[in-house]
Amino acid sequence: MIDPLWLPTIMIFLPLLGSLLLLATPNRWRDEVAGFLAALTLGVGVMIWYSGGSGLLSLNWIPSLGITYSVELSGVSLALAMVTAFMSFVAILYAARRIPNPGTMLALILAMETGLLGIFAARDLILFYVFFEDALLPSLLMLAIYGKAHRMRALVKFAAYTLFGSLLMLISIIGVRYLGGSPTFALADLRQNLVTGPAQTWLYLGFLTAMAVKLPLWPLHAWLPDFHEQNHDSGIPDVMGTLYKVGGYGLFTFAIPLFPDASLELRPVLMGLAAFTALYAAWIAFGQTDWKRLLAYAGLSHMGFVALGVFSLNETAVIGAMYLLAFQNLYTGALFLSVGMVQERIGSLDTRVGGLMTGAGALGGLTMALWFASIAVPGFAGFIGEFSILLGAYQVSPWLAFAAGLTTIAAAAYALTAFQTTFWQARPLGAVAVRDLYHTEWLILGLPLVIAIFFGVYSAPALNLMQPAVRAVLSALGGR
Repeated sequence: MIDPLWLPTIMIFLPLLGSLLLLATPNRWRDEVAGFLAALTLGVGVMIWYSGGSGLLSLNWIPSLGITYSVELSGVSLALAMVTAFMSFVAILYAARRIPNPGTMLALILAMETGLLGIFAARDLILFYVFFEDALLPSLLMLAIYGKAHRMRALVKFAAYTLFGSLLMLISIIGVRYLGGSPTFALADLRQNLVTGPAQTWLYLGFLTAMAVKLPLWPLHAWLPDFHEQNHDSGIPDVMGTLYKVGGYGLFTFAIPLFPDASLELRPVLMGLAAFTALYAAWIAFGQTDWKRLLAYAGLSHMGFVALGVFSLNETAVIGAMYLLAFQNLYTGALFLSVGMVQERIGSLDTRVGGLMTGAGALGGLTMALWFASIAVPGFAGFIGEFSILLGAYQVSPWLAFAAGLTTIAAAAYALTAFQTTFWQARPLGAVAVRDLYHTEWLILGLPLVIAIFFGVYSAPALNLMQPAVRAVLSALGGR
């Protein structure tokens, strides 16, 4: 029998093993090998969920530097890891069908999955940093290899923002250990040796900057629209990019426990910034005529909500933020794939093509249902998250909660307007016939939708998993 403490490690590195195996696998078997390793990774995650989460595995990695290999998947991290494994599997299914000679794309998806799972499992700040950077390289390669004409401009902007944030995060990580006097970079040791005074605030700002890039938050979001617009039309790199929005998780897992005083001190300002991001992004999304840019701003608006919940430091709001962070990956990722299917059929990502519902009723119906999930219609998982955030944030700042709540109206406006002009309006004369969903496309869009509905109707399994973890993190505030 495998020691349960090792299951997170197996889950983390199985995709990387698959990525390396693809290098030696004949072309005709690459789809099957990639799909099998992705499904096996998801299966390991199910085992961990079924057992209620793993314990903490902590080993000395580089003792002379105080770096440990500390990993654990439980609570919020397990929920996010499960969604990541599931959507990576869905991305591989679609890549195998959509991308000609997809071996390179499949290998990059699997390699990036390892980085993402490592981010969620890491309980050592240096290990977290290593996985954070590990997930960046495949993302850049997808854009460089499969991107559009202006991909290099988008790549440079994305890399510059991320690496700038990463540098500040690394400085903060080193400062947290040495100014606090911790023997290692392990989270458990760091929590016992907190930095105090003004130094804590400055270190928090450095860590916050890196996480604000990867949420993202205004004004550190400028890389996001170009990143999505210039990526491959299929939407597959966009799915992985959506999963890479790990800033909210980093703030929850590391920033609140390690910088409790600074978190409380800056709470009003950061809540205001989050509410502005949510509302600003929804407003900008309304004016977009390119589906990918629209979805980029819709995702930015969601992340504003997530940040509002985390920065409020209210239990209900933080639970809602983690719930939304996990499940928006499902429907936002599926919407990118839906847009990729539209582009494959008509050769355009313009929202004004009109009339697609006539020939592709199933594609239109599933896309509309996914939009309902995205705009937090009751009965979908997004509603649980957004309602909890607003409820908790209202207890801290009613006016900011009200301002953020206006986003739900704006979201309905931009989503339904774009859907109407794409699927319902008259089809132009002479336009190509549109094929409806077929083969695995039903599963690719249907499975994320089913899960979003399930956890929108029956949220107890996920909430029961997340609530103890949220309470443990907020305990660092000492009831303040």
